[in-house]
Amino acid sequence: MSTRPRRPPKPYRRPRKDPVRILAYEALRAVDERDAYANLVLPPLLRDARERGDLDDRDAALATELVYGTLRWQGTYDEIIAACTDRPLRDIDPPVLDVLALGAHQLLGTRIPSHAGVSASVELARVVLGDGRAKFVNAVLRRIAAEDLAGWLDRVAPPYAEDAEEHLGIRYGHPRWVVSALWDGLGGDRAELEELLAADNERPAVTLVARPGRATAAELLAAGAEPGRWSPYAARLTAGGEPGSVPAVREGRAGVQDEGSQLVALALADAPLEGPDRHWLDGCAGPGGKAAMLAGLAAGRGAALTAAEK
Repeated sequence: MSTRPRRPPKPYRRPRKDPVRILAYEALRAVDERDAYANLVLPPLLRDARERGDLDDRDAALATELVYGTLRWQGTYDEIIAACTDRPLRDIDPPVLDVLALGAHQLLGTRIPSHAGVSASVELARVVLGDGRAKFVNAVLRRIAAEDLAGWLDRVAPPYAEDAEEHLGIRYGHPRWVVSALWDGLGGDRAELEELLAADNERPAVTLVARPGRATAAELLAAGAEPGRWSPYAARLTAGGEPGSVPAVREGRAGVQDEGSQLVALALADAPLEGPDRHWLDGCAGPGGKAAMLAGLAAGRGAALTAAEK
């Protein structure tokens, strides 16, 4: 019988609340629970966090990368997580899966050191899931941290010869149906398809639009953005971050809108007409920015826009 004195138990330590990872988790939960669009959910979360003083520009950029990067590779991360647990994914609560996916992205998709990625994810789990499930998160993420992304892809993706679409879908983080549709569109060229899938995984710059008659691209450039490539109303936030930090965006005089969408609005505005140019109708206006841009273009020509959504 040992006479060695027992060590006293460690005092309980409250989990550290990390505003960046809590915000990223809240965005993922909104996408999962409400089928929300991440690009609509994330900006107000970032804005509110800034107003509370919880985030600076670097924090906002990291939160943005964690949300979009996790969603971009979610299918692949699910396969990796499944390989590190002894239970089917369907038996793991969705909030736990979101924490695991966030952790997997930090370990496999960013430059965050492995020990920091695991530690931060476990702290997040303690805050949003409780200490019990945090132990499960810790065990799974430590297994994930044992390999890099390339190693995991070799393990979880089926051989190309056995299932080409699933192989490419897992290796490039795309759903099978997307791989199939793109492959059909490219005529079955594997090299071209892999190049397209890889390009689709590049982190996109945030593109802003200076709404005609309300702001100018020069104003956005003065706020730290870079020139757009095609649209005269475009500017890009290449360093990421929160668009609401730009005064014109915060005031509603500019917004987030990709250049393709801007060019569609410009093409419509320049379409040849017969008769007076007084009334414009957008019959499929949604939550995007084309209607707002068209309204400014119409006003500049003495016309009025009516926007409707079915």
